[in-house]
Amino acid sequence: MRVRRTVAVGVAALCAGTLAACGSPTPQAGVATVIVTETAGVPAATSQASVPRTAASARALAASFEELSRTLSAPVGLALVPVGGGPVAVFGDQTPRVAWSTIKVPLAIAAERRNGPSDAEANAIIDSDNAAAEQLWSSLGTPDQAAAAVTRVLREGGDKTSTVPSHRLRPEFSIFGQTTWALGDAATFAADLPCLGGTDHVISLMGRVAGNQQWGLKAIESRATAVKGGWGPSGTGGYLVRQLGLLTRKDGRQVGVAMSTQTAAGSMEPGAAVLSAVGRWLAQHLSALPAGRCR
Repeated sequence: MRVRRTVAVGVAALCAGTLAACGSPTPQAGVATVIVTETAGVPAATSQASVPRTAASARALAASFEELSRTLSAPVGLALVPVGGGPVAVFGDQTPRVAWSTIKVPLAIAAERRNGPSDAEANAIIDSDNAAAEQLWSSLGTPDQAAAAVTRVLREGGDKTSTVPSHRLRPEFSIFGQTTWALGDAATFAADLPCLGGTDHVISLMGRVAGNQQWGLKAIESRATAVKGGWGPSGTGGYLVRQLGLLTRKDGRQVGVAMSTQTAAGSMEPGAAVLSAVGRWLAQHLSALPAGRCR
């Protein structure tokens, strides 16, 4: 049995709380909410996770992110989850948006489990090659079967709400890329990645992404990261850029990360620059991030 506990943190009012916002529509400015999921009889604090333990440290992190947000050219959202389990800490714009190529991570896992490692898998992750990803999708059977297989991987990774569609929602784009994937759900999945069976190969590919994905967490120097970027034009104009990843601290503890920005530009580059600024901010606050290890 799992119990959800919600604590609100008002940065301006300095209310007591933990990290940041989660689980509701876009939070009000200056207000952060964290959803803490616990197993009955076993507090979340018993996991091998390192999180800010005082309201003051939580408020300081939230205030610092607000300060960063004011310097950026577009709204940005960020979600953090400690590997091994723990609170979902969410900052900024939490509007649920489509996954684009970040969904290639659970797709690659599903395909590798069925067919073994392949060149298509490597190309889909390292180069974000869409044709390769379509090969992985087709290898899973009919669209209904493929959607079910990738959704099962999401469920294994702790995402209990997102569902991969089985039909094309935008004619010019892939079926799977239009999966709506909230940042909190994506970060939960990222945090579970190292703890799932049969994911080591995909994570290694995420550590070797090509130049078109060398931003966001990859802007952090001298730090082990594994990422998958995603980007594409919004149906209402502008460009969505997002990233899914794992950040490893010097002590070996890891953080599952999901971030996104919706810019008014017609290309990915401005959004990638925004997410790189978030990556550098994370580097400045490594000791305060909710990190952990697989149990």
